[in-house]
Amino acid sequence: MSRPRPDLPLGWSLALVALGGAAGGSARYGLTLAFPDGGGFPWTTWAVNVVGCFALGLLLNAWVRPGHAPRWWRPLMGTGFLGAFTTFSAVMHAVAGLERSGSAGTALAYLGLSFVVGVSAAAAGSILGYRVARGPR
Repeated sequence: MSRPRPDLPLGWSLALVALGGAAGGSARYGLTLAFPDGGGFPWTTWAVNVVGCFALGLLLNAWVRPGHAPRWWRPLMGTGFLGAFTTFSAVMHAVAGLERSGSAGTALAYLGLSFVVGVSAAAAGSILGYRVARGPR
């Protein structure tokens, strides 16, 4: 089974992913510092992940289709920035923190909401991105 060839040389792809990942992780960290959760429902982490899911759906369908964006956009923004900005590890860290504080019900609700709203946001972004890419009819 052959693997598809990358659009860019491997070194460039890795550098773009690293650059985007550093920016995305820094943005996530900065938002958690600016808007700390304060021990209750982890709204900041939840909102970051929902916004990131929407943005990834939009990005993949509107801009990284062939001919809509430069080849370097997907590794920089998709895999790099949004991959570091939206992380399942942050969700699980929040779930573990809620459970440790005796809020198992809130932890379960947070996990469920993260999944349902995240997938819905990705679908909405994908639909909007498809419409943007398609252009006016």
